[in-house]
Amino acid sequence: MALGAAFLDLDSFPNHLPSSKLLSDLPTPQAVEPQVIVQRAPAPSRMQMPQGNPLLLSHSLQELLARDTVQVELIPEKKGLFLKHVEYEVSSQRFKSSVYRRYNDFVVFQEMLLHKFPYRMVPALPPKRMLGADREFIEARRRALKRFVNLVARHPLFSEDVVLKLFLSFSGSDVQNKLKESAQCVGDEFMNCKLATRAKDFLPADIQAQFAISRELIRNIYNSFHKLRDRAERIASRAIDNAADLLIFGKELSAIGSDTTPLPSWAALNSSTWGSLKQALKGLSVEFALLADKAAQQGKQEENDVVEKLNLFLDLLQSYKDLCERHEKGVLHKHQRALHKYSLMKRQMMSAAVQNREPESVEQLESRIVEQENAIQTMELRNYFSLYCLHQETQLIHVYLPLTSHILRAFVNSQIQGHKEMSKVWNDLRPKLSCLFAGPHSALTPPRSPPQSPPEDGLCPH
Repeated sequence: MALGAAFLDLDSFPNHLPSSKLLSDLPTPQAVEPQVIVQRAPAPSRMQMPQGNPLLLSHSLQELLARDTVQVELIPEKKGLFLKHVEYEVSSQRFKSSVYRRYNDFVVFQEMLLHKFPYRMVPALPPKRMLGADREFIEARRRALKRFVNLVARHPLFSEDVVLKLFLSFSGSDVQNKLKESAQCVGDEFMNCKLATRAKDFLPADIQAQFAISRELIRNIYNSFHKLRDRAERIASRAIDNAADLLIFGKELSAIGSDTTPLPSWAALNSSTWGSLKQALKGLSVEFALLADKAAQQGKQEENDVVEKLNLFLDLLQSYKDLCERHEKGVLHKHQRALHKYSLMKRQMMSAAVQNREPESVEQLESRIVEQENAIQTMELRNYFSLYCLHQETQLIHVYLPLTSHILRAFVNSQIQGHKEMSKVWNDLRPKLSCLFAGPHSALTPPRSPPQSPPEDGLCPH
């Protein structure tokens, strides 16, 4: 089979597979997979087949976003003997719960999701930084953890799984062991899905061509949104920098107005002008502080409503890329190895027949070949089921695409509101500038330039 042809051109991205250390704690199911699927009657807790065409998703973006909203907030640091431990308060609207979680709890949670749903888009976690974690890094990680858990809580399958409910609502002292216990003796989605052995029947004939096109499209979307996110970060950062500059500008004006250095005797004729100027400059710091506050509000709003939504969508797209890589390096690679091993066994069988070996050795070889054929059959079923899941996850990406309009609307509204509020402060500030030119020998307004005749081409110079 050449089902992996559509995934051979993937860019190199981190492969977020479960670590052997954590998954080694899970007992391996003892049943042989082909017999489990074909002969064993499904238990009531097994995943049921949806109505209609199970390959097609019928969710809208509004429905996914309405599934849950999870907040992840930092709680005061607990100082250990040598290290400071960062904890998070995780609150779920759906479960009406509020629990405390450490970063390692998120790690085990993600491991269990990958164990149960290896063919789905499990988002990546932000990196762990043991020493020297500054406030900026801790805040960035908090935001990333919030995006991670919200993407999981809104996924059609993850949102109904017991692992999610435990993570969001279990308030015991050892959530990690509780999460691992929930996965004991429970196979992955392939072993629990009623239609796993029939996945091929629902796939289109041109599945490889479709995924080649979809993969290329999503890769292009990712690259474009990555650039949009970088520019949005720069815009928000400039607004915050502008706020700092305006605040310093106003403080320097106030410093001039508060200067108590005596006026030299040769400038005594202009003492009243200097006094009026100082008084006016001293009062302008209030307006510039207000301008700085408006600019800072705009920058923070764009960070929360624009940059974070772009990061959320990028995290989802990255999880799709990781899923494609798991498909290629996981089930496809194992299938190819099994086929290679099978071909070697067949050659050994032919060689044994030619050399007239003892019947016992031939029977053992035949038994191994039968076992290998069963393993290959199971891998082929997993391969088709992996493609089935990829087809659905591709649809899920497209369900999230309208998030673009939410992002653009938030960006435009932020710009309009920010410039509107700052424009009002600037307009209120302009009349106060007239007193800067007030004095015994000057008019209340600065001198105007003499009117200029229009240029010969009739166009206004403005």
